[in-house]
Amino acid sequence: MLIIAGAGTGKTNTLAHRVAHLLIHGVAPERILLLTFTRRAAQEMLRRAERIAIQTLRARGTGAFSEAWIRGLWSGTFHSIGNRLLREYAHVVGLDPAFSVLDRSDAADLLDMARQELGLANTDKRFPRKDTCLAIYSHRINSRRSLEDTLKDAFPWCREWCAELNRLFRRYVELKQAQQLLDYDDLLLYWHILVQDRRMAEEIGGRFSHVLIDEFQDTNALQAEIVYALKPDGAGLCVVGDDAQAIYSFRGATVENILDYPQRFSPPATVIALERNYRSVQPILDAANALMHESPRQYRKSLRSQRASGAKPLYVTVQDDHAQAQYVVEQVLAARERGTLLREQAVLVRNSHHTGVLELELMRRNIPYVKYGGLKFLEAAHVKDVLAVLRWADNPRNRIAAFRALQLLPGVGPATAERCLKVFEASGCAWSVLQAYRMPAAASEDWQPFSALMVELAHAGEWSGQVTRVRMWYQPHLERRYDAAHVRLGDIEQLERIAAQFATREQFITELTLDPPQASGDLAGDPLKDEDYLILSTVHSAKGQEWNSVYVLNVADGNFPNEHATGKPELIEEERRLLYVAMTRARYELHLVAPLKYYIRQQPRTGDAHVYGARSRFLTDALLAKFEQRTWPTHAETAIEPRAHHVRVDVASKLRELWG
Repeated sequence: MLIIAGAGTGKTNTLAHRVAHLLIHGVAPERILLLTFTRRAAQEMLRRAERIAIQTLRARGTGAFSEAWIRGLWSGTFHSIGNRLLREYAHVVGLDPAFSVLDRSDAADLLDMARQELGLANTDKRFPRKDTCLAIYSHRINSRRSLEDTLKDAFPWCREWCAELNRLFRRYVELKQAQQLLDYDDLLLYWHILVQDRRMAEEIGGRFSHVLIDEFQDTNALQAEIVYALKPDGAGLCVVGDDAQAIYSFRGATVENILDYPQRFSPPATVIALERNYRSVQPILDAANALMHESPRQYRKSLRSQRASGAKPLYVTVQDDHAQAQYVVEQVLAARERGTLLREQAVLVRNSHHTGVLELELMRRNIPYVKYGGLKFLEAAHVKDVLAVLRWADNPRNRIAAFRALQLLPGVGPATAERCLKVFEASGCAWSVLQAYRMPAAASEDWQPFSALMVELAHAGEWSGQVTRVRMWYQPHLERRYDAAHVRLGDIEQLERIAAQFATREQFITELTLDPPQASGDLAGDPLKDEDYLILSTVHSAKGQEWNSVYVLNVADGNFPNEHATGKPELIEEERRLLYVAMTRARYELHLVAPLKYYIRQQPRTGDAHVYGARSRFLTDALLAKFEQRTWPTHAETAIEPRAHHVRVDVASKLRELWG
């Protein structure tokens, strides 16, 4: 079954009801697999399914519901389920069940280590940096395309390095295998390779009577092939998604997965479209329907709402980005006076840097705002230090973690750490050899407590208290290495509290890697003196959100669609879907704002060189008919009246005289 869930049609509720329906009708929870794209989405669906099941059984007066019932269900992200299965089948794929999962930062560092080892960091021409290399590697794995095609289509500036990148990635794979390390992509790749064996696919697929998948339009080629290997005939397979909201091709996702889904099976899958929208007023949906009507390949649907409104959404042309910022601020304040809180309003942009002028205007007008983004918790240096110690204890072959942990000691640099690791690895990673190793004099005083800590952690049978033990050892080094140590210590104490929720060290390390917190701690700033704040967000970050009033900036060709997408029809269509996602975030008011004039960047700050913006190709006459069109500001400049004067100056003859 394929459920096409249009924007705002209650997709989460639909999946939750289906899970509850299966449980109520006797399907064992361990026979249900629920795959989502965020851990929170899986938890929310299970909470709703539990509530629905309890209410239904009470109403019928039959049976009882146990909390343990729902907990037996397999649910989580593709990566977390892959991790769980790979630890269970580790011996089949040649892994140690205690393998470590690298976060993106550590994966990039390991790639950089291979890059240095192969001499690719010292080439005559500029070789791609480690983060770019990791992006290329990830895109190639998830798209299931050759490296040549990946570079040609997604990273054309790196095409000349194809042979070198191929050598780099091979070395990267060898280093991971030697150290029993898996990165994010490996969790899917190993799972994919595992189920390519028909016997293993039948065994794992046979464990689940029902497989339910959320946001199927966001799956990549690798994830789709895993699904089809588990359920080749489609029996018990139910996917939910919306092809009109497929906007993540830059992550390797492909809309073809959901468009081709019904024909993957014989007979074709049943397709059910959800068209009743619970979010927006009908005029906004009329505009969204008109936008998608122009798309050549899609599941045809027409969103409808019971929320009537006589007011059309607005298409507003302004002079430039400064006028755009002033327009948005005036409308935001006017809506606030009508009773719409600032946090019920959002400004959406194609790219994050498009809010620069608006942010200056918001600060000038004393309007508080929140912009999505910031330093991720696991990227904070002090958090990575503590996790490196724990990761090395959990997997003694984890060279990336070991290299970082050793250099926490005073007097230990890269060369000293390298010599120590060679001795340790030559012994087969024996912790007793590490403890007996003689460090240089500068590090000898701190070596005994550290090596004793590692031996203690490696052989500890009880997980409880290990993070506390690491914190106590690390605190003096934290104070020596970083400013604001007391603030950073709060993050470490937060890790202790998080660790208490997990039964084992492996679960703690893996889950923190697969589902990381988004921000690190810091000193609190000035207290928020206003009771409210405006939301600024990219459209990609806004997916799944909704606000009473939405303002979409820079709706012109070059932004919608983005100039980098204009060479390929499929990318143009993704840009159409991106605008559709932006429009369908609005409940009651929608403003598409289009500046007429764009200033050229390479000029002095007060320069006036500019180009005119072209109307977005998506805003056809049929679509514009669904909008009220305005020009802002509405007042015209006062006409200049000729001044009466008795003096006459013969300019014409003076000009002629210049030429004899």
